[in-house]
Formats: sequence, C-alpha cells, structure tokens
Amino acid sequence: MAQQLQGKRVAILATHGFEESELAVPRAALQQAGVEVHIVSPQKDGIRAWAETDWGDTYQVDKLLGEASEHDYHGLVLPGGLFNPDTLRQDETALNFVCAFFQAHKPVAAICHAPWILINAGVVEGRRMTSFSSVAEDLKNAGAQWEDSAVVCDNALVTSRTPEDLDAFTAKLIEELAEGKHQHQHA
Repeated sequence: MAQQLQGKRVAILATHGFEESELAVPRAALQQAGVEVHIVSPQKDGIRAWAETDWGDTYQVDKLLGEASEHDYHGLVLPGGLFNPDTLRQDETALNFVCAFFQAHKPVAAICHAPWILINAGVVEGRRMTSFSSVAEDLKNAGAQWEDSAVVCDNALVTSRTPEDLDAFTAKLIEELAEGKHQHQHA
C-alpha cells in the first residue's frame, strides 16, 4: 500500500473548535503512511482545537481555504466537533471546496458532526452514512441512509461516529486513498 500512497496529498478542512483527536489522529496516520497532509482553513493563523471538554492546542494552518483547490489534493478529511462543522457548513467557499472533491470522484472522510457540512454541500442524498448520533435525523432528513456503525464507506465516502471509531476511520480512509478516484463517488 505504501507505493499506492506515494506522492498523495490530503487536505484536512477545519476551523476553530474542531475535535482535536479527529484531526490529530488521521493526520498522524496519513503522515506515517507517507501521505503529505495540509490543514486548510478559512483562518490564516492557527486554529484552536476543542479537546473533549475544553479548548485544546492551536494547530498551524498550511493553506488558506480561498487559495486551496481540490486539484491540489487526492482526498479530503472533515473532522467533527460542534463548533467546526457548524461554522464551515455556513461558509460557501468551504461548501464549494467539499463539492469539488465529490465532482472529481475523490475520497472524502467525515467524522462525528462533520456530516453537517456534507448535508449543506448537498452530497448525502441516497448515500449510506454514519455520524454522531445527534446528526442521524439530519442525515435521514437530507436523504441519507444512516446506520449505527463504527465506519461506513459508500463509494469513497467514509464516515464514522466518534473518536472511539478513529482506528476504523483512519484505516478505511487510507484504504480508499490508496485505491484513488472512485467513478461512483458523486455530488
């Protein structure tokens, strides 16, 4: 698989209030697998994590959202938390960035509350997905088929519920990234 990941680049789209482990764990796993990872954000300075019950570390932004393009990346990761996806789902530039990955048939991975962003991007109808339990009704109302599983993959759309699912989430993300573009990935 290392050879399949050689030269791959992944964007992690986040802003203030992302769940720290949901960014840090996938980033570390991707980097360990030899993937170049960029934190992309609407904020040009560092973004502050939420670490379960209080503010966590500040993470350096590698690329401004307005300067990023899906053409620069082979996949996209959307960490959850409450504040982060709620802010990004209201950002038209973020929604366009997310949609571009689906239109280009590239892997997208979203965990916890991050499927809120996918709902607003209009890419969940008819898709099998999971999420944090409180997002389940939102996904169903948007036309997704929600299931309570550690990880669900529907044609390169990888979703998981909580930080407890990060091992399964990152393993499936890396597998999908190694496979490359998926013709059935769609917006």
